[in-house]
Amino acid sequence: MRSSHTVDRLDVAFDDDRLVADAGLLLPATLAQHLGLRELVDEHLDLGDKAGRANVGDKLLTLVMSALAGGDCIDDANALRTGGTERVLGFRVKAASTLGTFLRSFRWGHVRQLDRVSREVLGRAWAAGAGPGSTPLTIDLDSTICETYGLQKQGARHHTYTHVRGYHPLLAVAAGTGDVLMARLREGRANTVRGAGHFLRETIGRVRYAGATGQLTMRADSGFYAHTVVAVCRAMQVRFSITIRQSPATRRLIEAIPDDAWSPIPYWLDGGADVAETTYTPFADQKGAVPVRLIVRRVKPTPGSQLALLTLYDFHAFITDRDGETISLEADHRRHAEIENVIRDLKYGMALNHLPSGRFAANGAWLAVQVMAHNLARWTARIGLGEGIVTTKTLRRRLFSLPGRLTRSARRVSLHLPARWPWAIGWSTALVRLRAIPLIA
Repeated sequence: MRSSHTVDRLDVAFDDDRLVADAGLLLPATLAQHLGLRELVDEHLDLGDKAGRANVGDKLLTLVMSALAGGDCIDDANALRTGGTERVLGFRVKAASTLGTFLRSFRWGHVRQLDRVSREVLGRAWAAGAGPGSTPLTIDLDSTICETYGLQKQGARHHTYTHVRGYHPLLAVAAGTGDVLMARLREGRANTVRGAGHFLRETIGRVRYAGATGQLTMRADSGFYAHTVVAVCRAMQVRFSITIRQSPATRRLIEAIPDDAWSPIPYWLDGGADVAETTYTPFADQKGAVPVRLIVRRVKPTPGSQLALLTLYDFHAFITDRDGETISLEADHRRHAEIENVIRDLKYGMALNHLPSGRFAANGAWLAVQVMAHNLARWTARIGLGEGIVTTKTLRRRLFSLPGRLTRSARRVSLHLPARWPWAIGWSTALVRLRAIPLIA
């Protein structure tokens, strides 16, 4: 026999127009307003005579705020139309059917217009305090597979190198902050390095335009070990650190390093990892090839593993033109793996794990939306809270998803939030700091 019937006796009604779903979205909405995001979209995005051409700023912001609220498909945007939520966001929230028409109106040139928008808003956010200024900045370059299903999606009908159907976008991320500097959708069967040279050149130009004046360094894995990538870095005076693809020749070069040249590094297995360096000329058959540092980490296989039966050491090597101690540079190169946290946040914190349209350009616009939402979340934490990297799920739980109620008194509207909210002080502090950003005229 149940001792309490309290929950069963609650009466429920969906009838309050003053309640606000995800009232905490006031924080990123305030930041977007002060950065002039809607005005940038209205200025630079021109869909011509397409059906979704009207009110493009409101439509894009609806998709961005839906992603911040946890929506992973177009229909989820309808949650922002409930109660008084629209008044908190500061723009006209559009219906899901309208957003679908909007995305299907895109062609590739329109996606590039969104690139212009993201470039401008990156510069404004960095000028507001989220940027590196004159300090050195490392750009992590990578790609990822966004799996899709079925045969009706343009650009995703063929299998990727991981033997699944999907898209293969390029990503450039600011190390240490997780800001997505640039993203570009590619078809699933695209080789990792396809278009990487032009993409990197545009990323570097965007970073300089946004106000980064310090030394730039580019880190990448072996998928981007290509002459075009190195040539762009040298032409634009950017240092590089790129994992090499080992050939028999480079393997012989590595194995020729004397035993006394290896220095031990911290590792979970005592004496299990060492670092050394030598000189190597990558792409020697290309014009202007010059020797660079080849830094190598050797690791003993895990005892008892099959690899331990076949080899004494496993080697991991990268080329670099940076100055510094070998051990420090090797440790910094391994931190390139932190970009996987950003990719995970885009896929499972935002909605990049789901590309909703059958049209390639529409999915390119969807990628741009997820990047804008991701960056708004990062800047909200950095400018508003004064914190470094905070995952979107944490921000959503603590700041974005709290409910609220609107009241009106003496011609002034107030937003009432739950009493005893554990993160109320941080939320209120963030709102004050974000409102202090000068409005873009």
